[in-house]
Amino acid sequence: MGGKCPHRHVKKRRYSHKTARRTKFLNMGDDLVYAQLNKPDEERIPLPVDEDLPGMGQYYCLHCDRYFSNVAVRDEHFKSKRHKKRAKQMMGPAPHTQLDADLAAGMGMPDNGPKLMSM
Repeated sequence: MGGKCPHRHVKKRRYSHKTARRTKFLNMGDDLVYAQLNKPDEERIPLPVDEDLPGMGQYYCLHCDRYFSNVAVRDEHFKSKRHKKRAKQMMGPAPHTQLDADLAAGMGMPDNGPKLMSM
């Protein structure tokens, strides 16, 4: 008789360092990035110094919503395929928002049709 030994259990898979790193800096959604890009330059505020972010929060890519450690790394990112693809995506039509999702799910304002004349 073959088969697995009944006393052996599979250990739980642990999160890798890469997975934990992904959630360290929360990214904005596509709709928020799109809204930031469409703001006029006068409304954009300068980046504040933040010790918790890479490069003190001064080297930022708005399209990708990422911070970089120095200018050289940021400029290298601007040449990358991922950034160019993301910039092209953000220059296209507006991405879906939470309001669109709510309306599609039937959770928005009710549409009862045109009002009929009362007699």
